[in-house]
Amino acid sequence: MTPRSSHIFIFRLLCSSLLLVATLMVATAQTRPSGRSMGERPSGAPSSATDDESTRSSKKKDYVVPSTAWELLEPLGLHEAATIDTLLYNYYRQSIPSQVSNAYASTGNLGAEGLNMLFFERKPMSDFFFRDALRAWLPQLGQHKFYNTGIPMTLMSYNTSGGRDNEQSRLQADFSGNFNARAQIGAMLDYLYSKGSYEYQAVKNLTWGLSGSYMGDRYEMQTFFNHYNSLNKENGGITDDLYITNPAVLQGGTPTINPKSIPTRLTAAHNRLRGEEFYLNQRYKVGYWHEEPPSDSIPGDTLPHYTYIPVSSFIWTLNYIDSKHKFLNTSASEGAEFWENHYLSATGTDDSSEYSTLTNTFGISLLEGFHKYAKAGLAAYITHQLRRYTQPVDSIPISGADRPEDLTPYPLEQKLAHKTSQNLVWVGAQLTKQRGTLLRYDITGQIGIAGPVAADVRVDGKVMTRLPLLGDSIDFTWYGTFSNEEAPFLTKEYVSNHFIWQNDFGKVRRLRLGGELTLPWTKTYLNVGVENLQNYIYFGPDCTPVQKGGNVQVFSATLRQNLRAGVLHWNNTLTYQTSSDDAVIPLPKLAVYSNLFLLFKVAGVLDVQFGVDCDYYTRYYAPGYQPATMSFYNQRTTEVGNYPFMNVYANMKLSKTRFYVLFSHVNQGMGDKNYFALPHYPMNPRRFQIGLSIDFSD
Repeated sequence: MTPRSSHIFIFRLLCSSLLLVATLMVATAQTRPSGRSMGERPSGAPSSATDDESTRSSKKKDYVVPSTAWELLEPLGLHEAATIDTLLYNYYRQSIPSQVSNAYASTGNLGAEGLNMLFFERKPMSDFFFRDALRAWLPQLGQHKFYNTGIPMTLMSYNTSGGRDNEQSRLQADFSGNFNARAQIGAMLDYLYSKGSYEYQAVKNLTWGLSGSYMGDRYEMQTFFNHYNSLNKENGGITDDLYITNPAVLQGGTPTINPKSIPTRLTAAHNRLRGEEFYLNQRYKVGYWHEEPPSDSIPGDTLPHYTYIPVSSFIWTLNYIDSKHKFLNTSASEGAEFWENHYLSATGTDDSSEYSTLTNTFGISLLEGFHKYAKAGLAAYITHQLRRYTQPVDSIPISGADRPEDLTPYPLEQKLAHKTSQNLVWVGAQLTKQRGTLLRYDITGQIGIAGPVAADVRVDGKVMTRLPLLGDSIDFTWYGTFSNEEAPFLTKEYVSNHFIWQNDFGKVRRLRLGGELTLPWTKTYLNVGVENLQNYIYFGPDCTPVQKGGNVQVFSATLRQNLRAGVLHWNNTLTYQTSSDDAVIPLPKLAVYSNLFLLFKVAGVLDVQFGVDCDYYTRYYAPGYQPATMSFYNQRTTEVGNYPFMNVYANMKLSKTRFYVLFSHVNQGMGDKNYFALPHYPMNPRRFQIGLSIDFSD
């Protein structure tokens, strides 16, 4: 699918979906016939909850709808409550790479490639693994927020640091406005630009999106369209770690060096990743109207109230994703030194890969709570997905006199396909209980019935309980996941200038079990889990995919404990994790985040959080980074870690305005100087940063 045809396809999807939405909204707004039959209101009943409110508006002129936010859960679009980002606590961390994780292996720059080294927080490898390295900075389903606000809301933030040579800035904006209590539109913008503290590591990432929702008695709709375009310069790491650990050895005794003066292995390479996602979730509910007596709490209210009780719903979810990756290197000499193989060109690299997927899910559900005996919701669904992959065109003969002598011998007996299409079908069921405090659960299972995913199985479950104790409550959550799924296509077949592989990988099996405990009165949170992986796929020392035939186990325990004495707060998060095979899944055994701060008010109007925090994790064989594939590979030659990364900060909030001043990496040069997040990729040096966020809702 060409860029032009993909945009036309998206435009047609948007037009047809909006036409369908408009038709259904008009249908639900028409006058309903009288009677008590299923799905119809009684004669004289208000057509909706908003109509009922309008009849009593003179009695409640000061009423304001509270602002709420939610995210959607796959596959049927269940709602999960979300927060609106207006909190004071740790606002400053949005401007440093370690905001992603307490153990984040990154190439150093904000917005650059990275891998979460806390295994239980890491997502599995995706179907287009180039996106995985930038997952923290790209929009994606499961993180998109929808808002319902009584008044229009605009959240805008800007942070900046550095000078002409190492500028770093980020502008973010979110807008949401309601036409009424049911219909809402939204927009978002995220522009991240950073030249980087070291040479040839600049990042420019522009993301924007539009969204909307309609939450009616019978019809619900949520939709969004997101677009991203990320350009990342690749320096391949610095040429010698001594420039960081002991620069005097390389400079004739001079103990310091300008980070921009440190030579890097690549100077003419970059990755570009761009794409879009269109998502539409629709639900039509069938039910009946329930009559309630007039409210005693509203003086003069003599009219009966009617509430629509949905019994079942029909669901359609459409999701279209289009992603493109391009890697370019124009220096032949650097390419010859950095990469061992050159299959398509020895003078430079210009690799392009594309991936698109169109997913349709149709479901029917019996809703929770329509009757006193309906204690849970039950749904069944079927999903069809069309995937398309496009890889670089290889027009060079694989052998013989016509193959150039300066190219690496072709590693396969025949060429791989330039384009590949797959049709996949799953069926599944979902059992949920989202109401109540004593017991809630969410269990989803699906099995593949057609295409490469035939016989795939995946079951996810979560059970939550709340038990009263000593005037408060204890929250327990048990979770589990079992999957036996096909390996991602690009790990089996891939073509590029420096890497070509064809693998016959088996299905990957994973079993994760664990539990969470929350003690509100002691501010304690504990999460303990274990996972067994069989046929696990990772990138080996030669930067190509490898499948571990046996089993690997990972144990993880995270303790979060917040302490307080008056205005003094000390918040700590400790994660212990261990892998049964460090050569397959290398992990830092201990990761710590500690935050010591004062929280107080000035003149009764200015909230202040002033303190120092620290990220630390133990030494381990961190993965290396391969720029040509934007992947992280296992290596056993260089260890990183055992270094505290400390920040001094002041967060402040005045009414609806937040701002901060931050001195990041304040301990640079104190004690050990081995501040590497990845082999040959140092962390950002010390820098002064400021930021501002304004909530324009008024």
